[in-house]
Amino acid sequence: MSILYTGKTFTTGGRNGQSRSDDNRLDIKLSVPGSNGAGTNPEQLFAAGWSACFIGAMGHAAKEKGIALPADVSVAAEVDLGNDAEEGFFLQARLNVSLPGLDRDLAQSIVDRAHQLCPYSKATRGNIKAVVTAL
Repeated sequence: MSILYTGKTFTTGGRNGQSRSDDNRLDIKLSVPGSNGAGTNPEQLFAAGWSACFIGAMGHAAKEKGIALPADVSVAAEVDLGNDAEEGFFLQARLNVSLPGLDRDLAQSIVDRAHQLCPYSKATRGNIKAVVTAL
């Protein structure tokens, strides 16, 4: 096993705080979801990271099938923060994928394979409800 990259951040103040990467390329304010705060929230950041990673995984899945991804591929990621009386706080997600120009069955097979390859998908599998769909 080899480590390809280690992302490092330092966060203060929790959901009403600030987060900064060790290389200062990320420096953001955080706000509670749904508030009028000036910052983003962990759910948006998770959705952005997962969708970007997922596009990379789809590239690998397409390559396995001997095709190229369309140039205008996109992922609309939705990450819900919920609360259940019995379970407490939880996350769930939907990745809605657009692969213009590809047959829907082929597109869904690429999405399904990417969901097996993507590190974010692997990290969440069995831990949160996640639905990935080719539109």
